[in-house]
Amino acid sequence: MTPGTAERPQMPIEDFEELADAAPENVRLEIVDGRLRTKDPLSVEDFEELEHRAPETVRLEYINGKLEVKAMPDGNHREIFMWLLRECMQQRPDLNLVPESGVKAEAYRKGRARTDGSLAPVDHFKGHGEWSDPDGTLMAVEITSHDRDTNRRDRIDKPVGYGAADIPVYLLIDRDNNTVTVFSEPKGGRYQQAPSYPWGSIVEIPEPVGITLKTEKLKDYAD
Repeated sequence: MTPGTAERPQMPIEDFEELADAAPENVRLEIVDGRLRTKDPLSVEDFEELEHRAPETVRLEYINGKLEVKAMPDGNHREIFMWLLRECMQQRPDLNLVPESGVKAEAYRKGRARTDGSLAPVDHFKGHGEWSDPDGTLMAVEITSHDRDTNRRDRIDKPVGYGAADIPVYLLIDRDNNTVTVFSEPKGGRYQQAPSYPWGSIVEIPEPVGITLKTEKLKDYAD
């Protein structure tokens, strides 16, 4: 983890104040040890209303029953996404890699995750609202950011949430460890396979994705 990451607050105090002012009447927010929290249990419906009212600079998720703040992407994060987008388009032109896609995750669709990318057939998301049912999504993608909650959110909670939603593949591009992890074969709410590969490896993404990633290019974005 980048030095100092653990001490960084999830959001500037100005963003918190704006979010707190816009929150629904029955949602009370606070900052505890630099993390955004609710003073009372938060329902999915209240989360969706809160997220709808959030300022553009704040991206919220509802994971494992907790309110989370997703870090804004930096330049290397965006370049990694575009690299992956090109690879997907070249090998699977029948699919779209949709950025920052809201998905109903976890068991019984009780979670709300905002993927860095969702791979699905062309036009799959036509007519969807902000939070899509996971059925039909072939792969969820997360690219870690250098923020304090990456370990729990992307490496622990997201595999559980996406696996429980039966998304066939979860691809984690980890900028702290310089690895690519391919979670696949969801069964009983858990991925059965999760091999990791160092950047520079040739990574086979299993069906129903069926893409081969030559990850040498990722070394250009190591930080």
